[in-house]
Amino acid sequence: MKFDMGSQTLSTLIKATQGSSGDLGTLIKQLIAAAQPLEGKFNGAGKAAFDSFKSQSDQITADLDSALNAILGGQSGMNDSFVTGDTEMSDTARSTMGAANFDAARFSGR
Repeated sequence: MKFDMGSQTLSTLIKATQGSSGDLGTLIKQLIAAAQPLEGKFNGAGKAAFDSFKSQSDQITADLDSALNAILGGQSGMNDSFVTGDTEMSDTARSTMGAANFDAARFSGR
């Protein structure tokens, strides 16, 4: 199995997730504003559910934002690991090549 990921893949993913985080907050605020005209139109269980949603909307927004921030933290950590691994692999390869005796590997007939 081969795993091949471009050097900018995680950076691009992080930028997209950051954009989605802002978009999600905006969408929740729009949902709350769109539901505002419905206030007072429900009775019984519907009213209780609507009131619960409205009262918890700030907490829902904060929870979703917190979850996306945790995802961003994970993506950032993965990006750091991949960059460090790539650099270390390159440094190790250069070091090993510098210590290798390439002349001993030449096969020349005399």
